[in-house]
Amino acid sequence: MDNRLLLNHTALNHTLDRLAYQVYERHLDLSKVAIISLQPRGIDLGRRILSRLQTMFGTDEIKYGEIDVTFHRDDFRRRDEMLVPSKTNLDFTIEGMDIILVDDVLYTGRTVRSGLDAMLDYGRPANVELLVLIDRRFSRELPVQPDYTGRVVDVVTDETVKVIWAEDDSKNEVLLFSSNRKDV
Repeated sequence: MDNRLLLNHTALNHTLDRLAYQVYERHLDLSKVAIISLQPRGIDLGRRILSRLQTMFGTDEIKYGEIDVTFHRDDFRRRDEMLVPSKTNLDFTIEGMDIILVDDVLYTGRTVRSGLDAMLDYGRPANVELLVLIDRRFSRELPVQPDYTGRVVDVVTDETVKVIWAEDDSKNEVLLFSSNRKDV
């Protein structure tokens, strides 16, 4: 299996800063904004965006939550393995708020659709935007497009995008893995 570096540590940090600036420029008043990260892979990105917004703009008024979509997925009954949901951490109503839904990689769009369904259990937002670190442009099965994108990557079906977050932020990176199988 071959791999290729899409974003090294420095490029990833610049990308996170740019995404935070874009969120701020679009909203300016962050008191009506809530960031909701999709479990499990979106939480590392969501926490980093929240931290950057708080540090860069000196605000603690942004609400933050994490939501599990396991039982809102359209394929959860089709899997052979037993599903173990993650913990939902959303202790506020989203009624009338501007929501930024966060996930690391936008692939088929099904996780985002599940996130929208799960989120509606907590109220009716005024607006929902999607922030993703990587947009796998040629893989969509549902009509879902991000409002904030770190990087667009054109990949084929047998390639996998992996976002690696270090505990101490010492070596965060994004890799593209391809199988390169030759069937004889």
